[in-house]
Formats: sequence, C-alpha cells, structure tokens
Amino acid sequence: MALSRRHTLGALAASALAAPALASQAASGKKVSIGISVPAADHGWTAGVIWWAKQAMALYPSIDFILMPAQNPEKQIADLETMMVKGVDGLVILATESAPLTPTARDAAAKGILVVNVDRGFLEPVADIFIEGDNKAFGRKSAQFIVDELKRRNGGKGKVIVLEGIPCTVNTDRVTAAMEVFKASPGIEIVGQASGNWNRQKALEVMETLLVKNSKVDVVWASDDDMALGAEQAIKEAGREKEIWILGGAGMKDIIKKVMDKDPMYPADITYPPSMIATGVQLAVGVLRDGKRAEVLRFMPRHLMIDVDLITPANAKSYYFPESVY
Repeated sequence: MALSRRHTLGALAASALAAPALASQAASGKKVSIGISVPAADHGWTAGVIWWAKQAMALYPSIDFILMPAQNPEKQIADLETMMVKGVDGLVILATESAPLTPTARDAAAKGILVVNVDRGFLEPVADIFIEGDNKAFGRKSAQFIVDELKRRNGGKGKVIVLEGIPCTVNTDRVTAAMEVFKASPGIEIVGQASGNWNRQKALEVMETLLVKNSKVDVVWASDDDMALGAEQAIKEAGREKEIWILGGAGMKDIIKKVMDKDPMYPADITYPPSMIATGVQLAVGVLRDGKRAEVLRFMPRHLMIDVDLITPANAKSYYFPESVY
C-alpha cells in the first residue's frame, strides 16, 4: 500500500509537458476530454458512485466525458486502455481492485494524462490527486463502538464476526485499524472472519456458514451496509435475530432509517459518502479546463481525506436522505 501520495519527478515532468498541449486545445476550441472509470453498480454504494458521477458530469457541458463502469479488473483495464487510445486528457479512477489497476494508472501518468484516484488507492503514488474516505478512522470508530456497546451490554465481553470487503487499500485500512482496537480489548473474541466482497448475496452465503460454525455470536461487524443486509438475512433465517446485532457502514439510507427507528439489530452506522467521485470529477475539470494544468497543480492538494462520522439514533435524521439512490 502506498503511504505517500506526492508526485514523483516523472509525474511532475509529465504535467509540465502536457500543459502547453492543453493550452493549444483551449485556443483551438477543442474540448477537454475526461474519462471516468468506476466499478459496475453491483451493490448500493457503487450505484451511488455512478449516480454522483453523472450529477457532476451534468455540471460541465463544455467537457467531453466518457463514463465506463466495469464489472472486474480485466474489464476496467480494457476500458482505461480504450480511453487512452481515444486521447483523454484526464482520468478519474475508482479501482475495482487496487493491485491490478496500479500498472495501468502508472502507464496513463507516464503518457501525461492527469490521473485522479478516488477511494481505492493504487499501490504506488502514481496519481496526481488522491481522494479517499478515512478508512482507518472507519475501522477504528467502528471497532470502538462495538467495544463500548459490548461493555454496556455484556461487561466488555463478546464474540464478534468480521466481514471483509474485496482486496484493496480500503479494506486493508479498515480491517487493520479495527483489529488493533479489538486486540486491545481482552473481552473481545473474533470467532469468524471472511470476505463478503461488499456484496449482499456473498455476505449472506458467508454468514450462513459462519453461523453454523458458531453457536454463540454477539455482533457482526459487516464493515459495509450491503454486507450488513446480507448478514441480517442470514441471521433472521437462522432464527437468531434476538441474540445478534450488526454494525455496517457507508450510510445507506435503508440502514440509516433502521438506526433512526431504533431497530435493535442496528444500533449505529458509519458514514462513507459515494459522492466523493463527484469531488474527483470536479477537481479533474478544475485542473484541465483552462489549459493551465502545471500552474494549477502547483497548489492543488495531492491527497484529500474525507472524515467519517458515527451515526446513532440521536443524529441519524441529519444523515437520512430518502430521495437518494443509496
């Protein structure tokens, strides 16, 4: 995982070389072209990402946008290669998985294409701008809530199941931070840990297996709201909803409504806004549209981190947007 998001000298040189070309485009009236590559809407959060990307695109009719959702890394790499052949000036990339997309992002940067990385970080600091939610805080705040809630309910003791997401920097940061909190709490026992791929159906299947293996479970840290719904279904089908509660994450409106209504299975949730993709689009436009890329990048932050908030019945109303797609 990349610990720094500063420009390499090569990326800076590419930025400087690209600026005159973009200035001539502006003078000739040629539109700036930006490719947006995101995961397909295979669950609620990524559906929210696509929705917000379209909202941002609609703000800038003077920009030629190419939006291509991808079901897997292979498709996403092919999409990015297609965009590069078409001559895009910039790419906004939310990776399906971090590792396989890193070489393609590196290639794009080497060609002088502006690279804005959103959410799932590359394994090397190849992006010009990196925007992410604070996933370490996500994991830490989630685990601390579970620890505190178990102290309130069970004197600090509890058997916990952990559902992980797909392999990427987001999942690694969340789980590593959470495990540090759990390990510092002697009463916490992790009785099951598996990947639900941030997918409701996969989480359902994984939870069914873990519930069979564990006759006693107090809480499921689903680390994502789509997986929380899958876990809930498995728990209810097993008739164990009165003994197990769930903490998900990402601020899905359905989960926030449950928290707001004081559903006993959902005492809280954690925010993680899919609208961060729109921020990425906005920044790419701001860097490229006037043909002054090198000048703008001199003061543009290279790493932007969005904080996450704990949602409880006391503040859930402030985070509930029923008209939202997610």
